[in-house]
Amino acid sequence: MNFLSIAVLIAGAWAIINGILHDIFVLRSEHGKVYDRNLLRLLMDGHILITCGAIQMLTYTGIEQHAHWAYYMAGVAGLSLLVYCAMIWSFLKSIATIGINATLLVLLIVSYLN
Repeated sequence: MNFLSIAVLIAGAWAIINGILHDIFVLRSEHGKVYDRNLLRLLMDGHILITCGAIQMLTYTGIEQHAHWAYYMAGVAGLSLLVYCAMIWSFLKSIATIGINATLLVLLIVSYLN
């Protein structure tokens, strides 16, 4: 097991856990009492986190084998999460998610180029 494969597991787990927690808190809030566009938009935020995190975790084996597809998929998922964090920045400063995915992207690029 190399450091990069552990990094994709950590980044993926972070996103999945935060996505699940986000959805739980949304459903328990006032937003969860009415099925409308706002509820669906909030649930999609959690879905984005869960999906990107799952993709990152699924690349674990490929990263271990230095497969090009795994670097691309983990990179796309990390970049997607950075774009998502930039879009919600005005009302939610997701510093930890930005830091984790920015670090993961740097590690992926450095490892891929070596």
